[in-house]
Amino acid sequence: MESEKKQLSDLSKTSKRAVKIGVVKSNQMNKTVVVSVKRRVSHPLYRRVVTRTTNFLAHDGKDSCSVGDTVSIIETRPISKLKRWRLLKVIRKAS
Repeated sequence: MESEKKQLSDLSKTSKRAVKIGVVKSNQMNKTVVVSVKRRVSHPLYRRVVTRTTNFLAHDGKDSCSVGDTVSIIETRPISKLKRWRLLKVIRKAS
């Protein structure tokens, strides 16, 4: 997992496109998956570390993902009204 994060960070440095790692929450749409990305931020008032979750719609042209897969997504041109990300690769399949 650590080596994949390093590779993705290297890709992010060479490209201006953002790369994120998340878990597939839904794959019920055609060629689209919902990816949940978690990030940890400091609370502005209480200074505690809080986990925030953001859902991204990502383009999966081959319909290769299933729910629970850990995937990496990359920023891309607008594909539809809400899709601005595409699937880069499946890091780990769900068991």
